[in-house]
Amino acid sequence: MPIITTKQRKIPEILTEQERQKLLFSINNNSLIGLRNLCMLTLMVDIGLRISEVINLCNGDINWISGKMIVRQGKGNRDRVLWLNDNDLNLLAQWREKRPVKVDLLFTTLQGRPVYDVYVRQFLRRLAKKAGITKNIHPHTLRHTFATDLYRETKDLRLVQKALGHADISTTMIYTHIVDDQLEEALKNLRRGEKAAAIA
Repeated sequence: MPIITTKQRKIPEILTEQERQKLLFSINNNSLIGLRNLCMLTLMVDIGLRISEVINLCNGDINWISGKMIVRQGKGNRDRVLWLNDNDLNLLAQWREKRPVKVDLLFTTLQGRPVYDVYVRQFLRRLAKKAGITKNIHPHTLRHTFATDLYRETKDLRLVQKALGHADISTTMIYTHIVDDQLEEALKNLRRGEKAAAIA
């Protein structure tokens, strides 16, 4: 298995659990646009969809009973299968029922036109600022956050590779470095205050 060092590939920035919650809670989902935007960001941070996969998602790609989702023709023209948890499925179902124009494309403007990626990028930047997040947030930050959280939870790199749709596992291995770096920082800071006080 090829080894990737941090010198070969830049460690991507991710959101902490607190930042993720602050970001999503900053959306006013009482409005239709807010509900739609919350659904799109949730798909990026909870199941790791790319922005192109989100805006091209169709109603028929989701089994609204089981939560099974087919991501069609993702990067590299490879379909993959993912599953939504009950909360995310219910959230998407709310948008599906409330959207004013019923077309096959799941996420559209209120007039039924496609949502463009530039809109999502701009909206996400404004939302991060509103949430008080100083990191440079972009759609792939949410995908990186999902992948890191999944690896931290499962310790199964092949599973993360499959969820992300990576053809080469060497691409996925970057997330092991994120977790290792976080562990290093945590261990180095553990009880640092106690030891400093004891030395003094």
